[in-house]
Amino acid sequence: MDDHIRFDHQSFELHLLDQRLLPAQEADFVCRTVEDVVYALQAMVVRGAPAIGVTAAWGCVLALREAQGPDWAARFEQGMERIAAARPTAVNLRWAVERMRGVWLAAGGETGDPAPLLTAFAHAAQTMQDEDVAICKTLGRHGAACIEDGDCVLTHCNAGALATAGYGTALGVIRAAVEAGKKISVIADETRPFLQGARLTAWELERDGIPVTVACDNACALLMSRGQVQCVVVGADRIAANGDTANKIGTYGVALLARHFHIPFYVAAPLSTIDPATPDGAGIPIEERPALEVTHMGETRLCPENVPVLNFAFDVTPAEYISGIITEKGVLYPPYGLSIWAARNDLSTGRSAGISAGPLRDSGDAPDAEPGRSQERA
Repeated sequence: MDDHIRFDHQSFELHLLDQRLLPAQEADFVCRTVEDVVYALQAMVVRGAPAIGVTAAWGCVLALREAQGPDWAARFEQGMERIAAARPTAVNLRWAVERMRGVWLAAGGETGDPAPLLTAFAHAAQTMQDEDVAICKTLGRHGAACIEDGDCVLTHCNAGALATAGYGTALGVIRAAVEAGKKISVIADETRPFLQGARLTAWELERDGIPVTVACDNACALLMSRGQVQCVVVGADRIAANGDTANKIGTYGVALLARHFHIPFYVAAPLSTIDPATPDGAGIPIEERPALEVTHMGETRLCPENVPVLNFAFDVTPAEYISGIITEKGVLYPPYGLSIWAARNDLSTGRSAGISAGPLRDSGDAPDAEPGRSQERA
């Protein structure tokens, strides 16, 4: 599905499938202003790093439309910055805004005429959206080689079409494996407290006819110990230059368990999710969400009043626990500092830089630094 982010050029409205309502209801949240876009991002009407980036790009179009009068450039700059600062962890958010800012600067910046710039901005946002779908499909084809026929893949949170412009990253890998003829089943962690796995991943895969079972987050160790999981594939909101990866809270625990049970643990993300300006995971800001998401289920209070709540939206999985990072340039392997640099600089340095179009399964030339792999499948 690639229609959950739609821009109406006649009414100048951004229509977002409201993910808060799924799976019970399919309804759009309509953004007409910068504040609408910021709310949609913060309230998780739309979420997932690539989808956040595409939404931000269209938000910049709305910001330009809002900027009127002699001080339009200053107002436009304020609107773009308001969007870029809406959420702290997903690097695609500011990446998309900076890319749109580049379109503005190329057109003359503050000295340009905002009217023709509007057309250029709409074209740039649509290009970004189309590129994301193509990137996810390419990424998926690379990642499909990491999954064997008959595997049960565990995933955490939702890294599917809803988290991107369409097709998905982690779910894109699963979709591509199925399209390649492999019989794949999926265990979706429920992903507390927002239940993206139970509500969104299960919804997507059920619609696609891909066998999916929802499991409580705290069942992961039991499932792995019973041999019910052969592979883990998750998405990412930000990947540091050394390969440390921020993803939905609970991902780090899944990675630790995967290492313990010798199960491959892959991260699937476009290169735009890699932040070369962040040396390692310690520099990734971790968003804290409202306590209400933990204390209540709908209108029903679950926790005693006046009890403090820790509601971190993300955690960071150290690179040493990641078997491979699946990107549109291929699967990156340790040492990640080198393989990420090579991929970002479009260098085809092959295994010498830890890059491969497929996994190095059970091979004697697998890098010593490649963690999370065993010679036998669990």
